[in-house]
Amino acid sequence: MFKKITILFIITTLASCSSSKPAIATTKKTAAIQKTRTASTKKPTYTKPIAKYPTTNNTTEVIQSTSKTVVTRNVITDYVLQYKDIAMGNMQKYGIPASIILAQGILESGAGKGDLAMEANNHFGIKCHKDWLGESVRHDDDSAQECFRKYTEASESYRDHALFLVGKNRYATLFTYEKDDYKAWAKGLRAAGYATDPNYPDKLISYIERYNLHQYDCQVTGKSYKPFDKPTSGKSSSTPTKSSSNANSNDPNLYEVQQGDTLYSISKKFNLLVDDLKRKNDLSDNALSIGQKLKVR
Repeated sequence: MFKKITILFIITTLASCSSSKPAIATTKKTAAIQKTRTASTKKPTYTKPIAKYPTTNNTTEVIQSTSKTVVTRNVITDYVLQYKDIAMGNMQKYGIPASIILAQGILESGAGKGDLAMEANNHFGIKCHKDWLGESVRHDDDSAQECFRKYTEASESYRDHALFLVGKNRYATLFTYEKDDYKAWAKGLRAAGYATDPNYPDKLISYIERYNLHQYDCQVTGKSYKPFDKPTSGKSSSTPTKSSSNANSNDPNLYEVQQGDTLYSISKKFNLLVDDLKRKNDLSDNALSIGQKLKVR
């Protein structure tokens, strides 16, 4: 009898040990799950972004074209380095000075940071015109919501700029100038009607001489190049010649034209139509001069 009781006790003990093992395994599994969940909720570590442009030579300037853009000298320098090869290629192929191409690109696109350049890859402010069949965007310029060409990438804008000048009869005179005569080209573009700003040639020449863009003309022509220490002609587009207010005029009926003004911007300021403003001042086109006084009332 005692032997049977002993055997029964051993069997009971073994059964009890066996049934406890799954409970231990279950506890470990639960701990593992909890550990995994804790790891998944840990926040990632972010590193500080690296500055896109060098901190030196970061004097700002304002570029006023189809939009007002504030950039640094480094941004302009980077822009030139990015597009100089395309500009020299277009000079070789189409006969347009690389310096002029780059200067127009800087001015018209705000060194790639202007609204049209960012939205439509349009680096030269070229409007749609009747022969344009591609995509377009609307943008305020001389008039409200004018049609401007849109490109898939900036290189297409550079190519279209060259074809635009080559294909329009009004620019034919430009191609009679020396290929590297950037001053003649700057003045010729304004005379042919590329821009209404009377200071357009001075602005182009200023960029060419301040950023030594003529060196790229010389690389194409094989001529020697001497860097400019200071611009010999042209005015910097970054420094307004007068205050943006109308402080120099005591007559409230007159407005003195400031740098960057257009007929459209002035008409909005005084709640006029562009046609009314032109009629009040006997203007036949949209050309304005800094210091010009306009009747606004």
